Amino acid sequence: MTNPAQEAIDTFHRWNNAWNARDIETQIAQMHFPTLRLAENRFQWWETADDFRAVQDEVTKKLKEEKWHHTSTLSIKAVQASTNKVHLVIRQSRQHADGTEYNGFDTLWIFTKINGRWGVQFRSSFLTNTEVNDLGAASPLP
Repeated sequence: MTNPAQEAIDTFHRWNNAWNARDIETQIAQMHFPTLRLAENRFQWWETADDFRAVQDEVTKKLKEEKWHHTSTLSIKAVQASTNKVHLVIRQSRQHADGTEYNGFDTLWIFTKINGRWGVQFRSSFLTNTEVNDLGAASPLP
C-alpha cells in the first residue's frame, strides 16, 4: 500500500536537494506544470518547464549575491493528504557556508499525483528577503 504523504515528502526532498545543487532539470522532474507560487502577496506562474528554466540563471546570481550556500529543511509535516494531493507545511532555513541562518521561513507546498507521478504544483511561502525574492513574475525560489 502506498503512503501519499511520504511520497510527497520524498518528492520534496528530491526537489530541495536539486535546489541546493542548482540542478534545474531534477527540480523540474519533481514539479507539475503549470505551477504557481505565492510570496509577498504576489503570484508567480510558470506555465511550462521552459518558463521555469528561463529565470534560473538570474535566481542563481541573486543567491550568490546574498552569499547563500544552501537551504536546510528544519521541519516538514503532512497536514492533509489524499490519494492524489498532499499539503506539506515546511520550515526552511537559508544558510551561509558556515551553517548560519540568515533567512528562516515557513512555507506550504501542495503536491499532486498526475499520471502516476508526484510533483509540486503550488507553493506559498513567508520568505521575506525582497532582494532575492523580487525577481518579477517568474521567480522560483523555495
